[in-house]
Amino acid sequence: MPENSMPKDAAYQVINDELMLDGNPRLNLASFVTTWMEPECNDLIMASINKNYVDMDEYPVTTELQNRCVNIIAHLFNAPVGEKETAVGVGTVGSSEAIMLAGLAFKRKWQNKRKAEGKPYDKPNIVTGANVQVCWEKFARYFEVELKEVKLTEGYYVMDPVKAVEMVDENTICVAAILGSTLTGEFEDVKLLNDLLSKKNKETGWNTPIHVDAASGGFIAPFIWPDLEWDFRLPLVKSINVSGHKYGLVYAGVGWVVWRTKEDLPDELIFHINYLGSDQPTFTLNFSKGSGQIIAQYYQFIRLGFEGYKRIMENCLENARVLREGLEKTGRFDIVSKDKGVPLVAFSLKDSSKHTVFEIAESLRRFGWIIPAYTMPANAQHIAVLRVVVREDFNRSLAERLVSHIDQVMKETDSLPSRVAVQASRIVTVDETQDNMDGKKTVKKSSREIQEEVTLYWRRLASEKRTGAC
Repeated sequence: MPENSMPKDAAYQVINDELMLDGNPRLNLASFVTTWMEPECNDLIMASINKNYVDMDEYPVTTELQNRCVNIIAHLFNAPVGEKETAVGVGTVGSSEAIMLAGLAFKRKWQNKRKAEGKPYDKPNIVTGANVQVCWEKFARYFEVELKEVKLTEGYYVMDPVKAVEMVDENTICVAAILGSTLTGEFEDVKLLNDLLSKKNKETGWNTPIHVDAASGGFIAPFIWPDLEWDFRLPLVKSINVSGHKYGLVYAGVGWVVWRTKEDLPDELIFHINYLGSDQPTFTLNFSKGSGQIIAQYYQFIRLGFEGYKRIMENCLENARVLREGLEKTGRFDIVSKDKGVPLVAFSLKDSSKHTVFEIAESLRRFGWIIPAYTMPANAQHIAVLRVVVREDFNRSLAERLVSHIDQVMKETDSLPSRVAVQASRIVTVDETQDNMDGKKTVKKSSREIQEEVTLYWRRLASEKRTGAC
């Protein structure tokens, strides 16, 4: 900290000048997070920026708006709301916090059941696909729950419901299904998972439930594929999380988690405080948080309505189609993502013998595009892809411009020396062991093994570019 103060305009200019070196959020195609809202909504956020949401007694209208949002989302997800059943939910700072809360509820419910039965309750586990977002790994590590992952296979990059149910045992607190995989945008088959798990529950009496991580797809499926059964229409789905700051169309800082009934959220996890002026129930990991994003979420709900959300999601899917077809026309890429899912395009190189997707991502930076290149989780680590997330502010002209820039980059890389060849030069390239000129045995590797080692080399390079405090 400087010893002396400086004029406010000077402090502003110093910071503003440095921020110019940041990337353009609208060209950050790695992120699912909303980067544009209407000016009227920006005004509402700024007008409430000094409101601490947790002070419900002081800001009762903001609390009411949160409750209305929970009610809207519960109905959107077909919660069985009636005289005897009441869905409950809460706003969070994002889906990561929402998942932590849902996971804690499952763990506590499981522990209480095991205690009542006089059985051990010290080894809980949760079953997911290897494609889950890192917040699930955080939950498992932070709250001492074993994470049992269904490994992926080439060409199938989501959790296999059959394999998932096979991994369920008496210590499984829930099975987590993903509606919109971060890797490819694909929806997992929650309906099949529900049916298979119901059968196993009848055979074993375990009553293992399902949580749906709908962070990305929860605000897409109800508007585009309303007949798709993935939500509370399935009896084993006990809780769902969704990100308001993704396709909920709100700036970063808001998520939601909804439980099927009050009974699915153990009372002992809810705290009651009275030092802010009245008795206030709270179930969050953090305490203070801004009110702006909750107000913005309610604005979007009443401003757009069902029709508005439907049109925006249809437009996003159409722009994703334009991008996908443009990439296919280049003849250079295989499309990994599916038509039904989050509006994104994940694609891999048809030929990675000379250059890699990591080089393409690096080259596109000079045009301002931020596009992630990454490898798939176990057991498909040798597959490397690029992924473009199509948000509301990514229009058709930008999609066409991106395709032209990718095509330009591909032509330029064709004329450059192969970085893959440099790495592969250290690796023997034939398929069998044979004697060399010195009479020594040399271990030969297949082209598949070489490609895996080259991909690993690029993963190491990417890991060396880590930024941030952690």
